[in-house]
Amino acid sequence: MAAAEELGERVGISRACRALGVPRSSLYRARQPKPATSVRWRPTRALSAAERAKVRAVLNSERFWDSAPREAYATLLDEGQYLCHWRTMYRILAEHDEVHERRNQR
Repeated sequence: MAAAEELGERVGISRACRALGVPRSSLYRARQPKPATSVRWRPTRALSAAERAKVRAVLNSERFWDSAPREAYATLLDEGQYLCHWRTMYRILAEHDEVHERRNQR
């Protein structure tokens, strides 16, 4: 990009980009300042750390260690217990790299 900028001062941006094989849009995009990363907004209804730990403990319990989160979700709903949505269960397990066979294989 620096070479295209230098050459662009002498022969024009369009010609410089064509000669170097650089898309003009990439050059213009490189000129723009990088946006500051912001802290991601967290919904007010999001599960707390304790609630997430409880869901993880239930999913890793001996009762559910050989079933998928969706099965555990359905079983808990049949019993009248709602912890969170089944997709949230998958997200919680994914945070801890547990979206695989969770029971001890030995």
